Amino acid sequence: MDVNAITQAYTEYMATQNTTGTKLNKTLETTDYAKATDDELMDACKQFEAYFVEMVFKEMEKTVDCFKAEESSSSQSGLVDYFKDTALQDLAATTTDIQGLGLAQTLYEQMKRNYGLE
Repeated sequence: MDVNAITQAYTEYMATQNTTGTKLNKTLETTDYAKATDDELMDACKQFEAYFVEMVFKEMEKTVDCFKAEESSSSQSGLVDYFKDTALQDLAATTTDIQGLGLAQTLYEQMKRNYGLE
């Protein structure tokens, strides 16, 4: 990967920080779940659970001293943040897909009741 590609990735990251939350919010605002299929409903619930797990991981990270970066150049710090956030997003999505907390299932059942889809 060349420097230009890394710089572009960093620029995109800075422009859309918290992309998981932004993407989830956009999905929730543009989808009418009263007419959603079971798969669409469960997908939205899993996305929310993955976002929740990602936020938990980020808060846990703040409590560990070894992750507190030493003062470095802003470009290095930005790249580290980009790759760290990407890794946390992937880890949260994988955690939700493999085992999950049960939050997605609970939300799914509640949304089915609320939208009368049972």
